Amino acid sequence: MADEMALLVADIYELAGLLRRSGEALAAREGQTQARWQLLSVISDEALTVPQAARRLGVTRQAVQRVANELVSEGLVDLRDNPDHQTSSLLSLTDHGRGVLTRIGKLAAVENRRLLHAVGADVVRSTHRGVRTLAAALKV
Repeated sequence: MADEMALLVADIYELAGLLRRSGEALAAREGQTQARWQLLSVISDEALTVPQAARRLGVTRQAVQRVANELVSEGLVDLRDNPDHQTSSLLSLTDHGRGVLTRIGKLAAVENRRLLHAVGADVVRSTHRGVRTLAAALKV
């Protein structure tokens, strides 16, 4: 059984790499990277500080700051005053940023439907349950 777990972990890493490459290709169609797409997405519902966004994404503050600076310079993200912290501005989407995020989301939805059709809804549901169960076991 331990060998099966090792094989599953290897397969998950391979799948993660394939999903990253697919995400990069989708984001590139709108002139973005997956890292930019992820940051646009994480601040789409509420404005966040760079440290808050980094925690949500599970990456370093410095990585988010670099991407945020690029998005601000391209007019996709605005920096707003933070009433809770004078030196840590809030990142929020501009209308242009929201449009880019919407277009990438539509491209992703087409790819997701293609994948769902290719493997079947039952496989997606059972895989989702299995991944969530493994994630919960790792959190213990």
